[in-house]
Amino acid sequence: MNSQSLLFILVFAYFLAIVIAPLFTPHDPLQINMNERLLKPSEEHLFGTDHLGRDLFSRILTGGQVTVGTGLLVLIIVLLVGVPLGMVSGFIGGRFDRYFMRTIDSFMAFPDFIIAIVLSGILGPSMLNLIFAIVVAKWGSYARLVRSTVLSEKEKDYVLMAVVNGLSAFQIIRKHLLPHVMGNVLVLATLDFGKIILMIASLSYIGLGAQPPTPEWGAMLNESTPYVQSSPHLMIIPGIAIMCTVLISNLVGDVLRDRFDVKG
Repeated sequence: MNSQSLLFILVFAYFLAIVIAPLFTPHDPLQINMNERLLKPSEEHLFGTDHLGRDLFSRILTGGQVTVGTGLLVLIIVLLVGVPLGMVSGFIGGRFDRYFMRTIDSFMAFPDFIIAIVLSGILGPSMLNLIFAIVVAKWGSYARLVRSTVLSEKEKDYVLMAVVNGLSAFQIIRKHLLPHVMGNVLVLATLDFGKIILMIASLSYIGLGAQPPTPEWGAMLNESTPYVQSSPHLMIIPGIAIMCTVLISNLVGDVLRDRFDVKG
């Protein structure tokens, strides 16, 4: 077994653990017990308890579903919006493409995180608004990547022959252009997943995402800030969970980039 196969097995095991972990939480992650607040890690409470006496281990496991699940949902929506729009724009060209590119340029004129903060602040703190804000901030990069790939591919002989043979635009896009696009998109999405996780955690940390008592990793960092000196594990453990997820995303992205020979 080579290192790449081992990495993908570990990644699969990691995300599988996130999916099924809440089924094995030793305590209710929302149960408040003021008699057991700020306990150190022990046999009963593996990661200790927070300022409300809630079991930190159970909240980390449940929070993984919230943070990572939200990240996956954001990524899926971004792909469903950005990829089709980029393919249509690149294939049709003309006035539609010019207007489309001006729209993308206007979205990409500002950093993703700034757009997400502004939109989340305007719409108000909630996970639904956070998802919408990140999708708006992220879709343009996928549309631009897909458009550039389609522009380079549609002038090649195999596409021209498909046009001569009478294939419809939808058939050409589905059978000939989509396979060339998906490699680049998959690499970008994998590398981008870690950034999306950081955005979700950061927005929740500043109060624009998950709201108490939802066990989300960024919100847990925010709740534990006043206790960083007396109980540093309250911040360290959610931070490690976020760091591991981002690291895994980057490692898989690097492997896929080498496999698909994507430049950049």
